[in-house]
Amino acid sequence: MWLIFKKEFKELLRDRKTIIFMILLPLLLFPAIFGVGIFFMSNAAEKAENEILKYAIVGEAYAPDIVESFSQASDKFEQVAIDGADTDTATDKEGYATLIKNETLDFVLVIPETFNPDILTSGQHKIELYLNDAGLNKVYGRVAEIIDVYMDEYQLSAFTQLGLNESQQEALLKPISIEKQNIADDREVWGERIGGFLPYFIFILCLQGAMAPAADLGAGEKERGTLETLLISPMDRYKLVLGKFFTVSAAGIITALITVSSMALWGIVLSQGMAIEFVVEVMSMIGIVDFVLIFLMLVPVVAVFAAILLSLSIYARSFKEAQSYMGSLIMVVIFPVLIAMMPGVELKGAWVWVPLTNVALAMKELFKGTMDYFALFGIFTSTAVIAIGLIMFCIHWFNKEKVLFR
Repeated sequence: MWLIFKKEFKELLRDRKTIIFMILLPLLLFPAIFGVGIFFMSNAAEKAENEILKYAIVGEAYAPDIVESFSQASDKFEQVAIDGADTDTATDKEGYATLIKNETLDFVLVIPETFNPDILTSGQHKIELYLNDAGLNKVYGRVAEIIDVYMDEYQLSAFTQLGLNESQQEALLKPISIEKQNIADDREVWGERIGGFLPYFIFILCLQGAMAPAADLGAGEKERGTLETLLISPMDRYKLVLGKFFTVSAAGIITALITVSSMALWGIVLSQGMAIEFVVEVMSMIGIVDFVLIFLMLVPVVAVFAAILLSLSIYARSFKEAQSYMGSLIMVVIFPVLIAMMPGVELKGAWVWVPLTNVALAMKELFKGTMDYFALFGIFTSTAVIAIGLIMFCIHWFNKEKVLFR
């Protein structure tokens, strides 16, 4: 068994494709995801903030001060004249929508004829803003910046007329104030936000790390014609299977170790070198013990993946067929992780014993700092039992001639 493992693992290390999936992909994927995500988000936000918005105002005569403010901000807004839109009718609304959808305008501001700076006399004004708010355009926020200046001005004028002091003004604006006292610490808040997504990437990377060697050790052996040589050796069949299984598991475990180490390493680099606030907070809260527990929980998970992948590879007629089977397995892995991300699903009761989902929930709890360490027994036990069962099935599968020589 160990001779088979030693032989297969040496051949594994000579395969460039396997090295890429085992080492380079998990080592570089996390910074690439964060880097590309931050780059595109910052670029999109900057573009939306600096883009000159084309607009039209209906009812300019009712609020000349507001119209003048938009005109003065020529570096941010460009007024476009539109015809046939003097009243607030259904036809006009359809016309506004058409102009905005065909990108002639970015927004239309409709000022009512009752608009008056003396709000004590006229009451609340409702200015209609027509825009396409489906994308990241920041139209509402940029328009509100100008309107809010006049809103504060009219508000202050009304308070002065009423003779209200600052305390009375605040009480009138907000008679009852609810002060939220969050008992959750910062680690729990950040853990809840990002802890649910990490198992998704970790599971996929571990699966990818074991996928290439598994396909080669089963279907690859069939294509090369070397499987028959192994079968006629005096070694027991189950030892052959276990040797191959441990090779695939080693590839997955190395990928898991590099993945967890990569998370810690790049977290430290980002927090120390780039001073990203949320990374600094998260990395200062999570201890080395938590990363060790995450890695240990991945060991039986990788064993489950290795047994399934090796069974599929043994069944497949060719390397290509094995890859198609294994590609479909990704959806099976994603589903338990998605369940762990659903509201109300917690690491309690029966969920402790649900394979893969319990590991995903445990990872989130470790990041939150709310882990019930007694639950680790159920997590390791359930995952290990399934892994052993799948290994036994793999041995049974390998003993069937009709499967080996399909």
